[in-house]
Amino acid sequence: MKDIVFIEGLKTEAVIGVYDWEKAIQQTLVFDLEMQHDNRLPAATDDLSKTLDYEAISNFITDFCSTNVFELIETLAEKLCAELIETFSIHSITMTLRKPGAVPTANAVGVKIHRQK
Repeated sequence: MKDIVFIEGLKTEAVIGVYDWEKAIQQTLVFDLEMQHDNRLPAATDDLSKTLDYEAISNFITDFCSTNVFELIETLAEKLCAELIETFSIHSITMTLRKPGAVPTANAVGVKIHRQK
């Protein structure tokens, strides 16, 4: 199986960072996700409950980022992937997490991780 459900360029706000000034503000984070899911059943049934609901997943990410505080984006990415896999029964996920503006001379910096159940 190599079907992928993806979310690209999901922007959310979070309190994230190691410096004191970062802990007092919200910063924009940008997520790209590729989630492995067998799309044959949802395609055959035209039933949203049989697929990965990208709106529900996007809302979950936004809520997760607004209710948790981390210093490192590595920690956020790791914990969020674990929660997504558990909550949405995702077989595997590749997440790219960007923190635009963290390095003024770069478009973005971040991490890319791949996790599976």
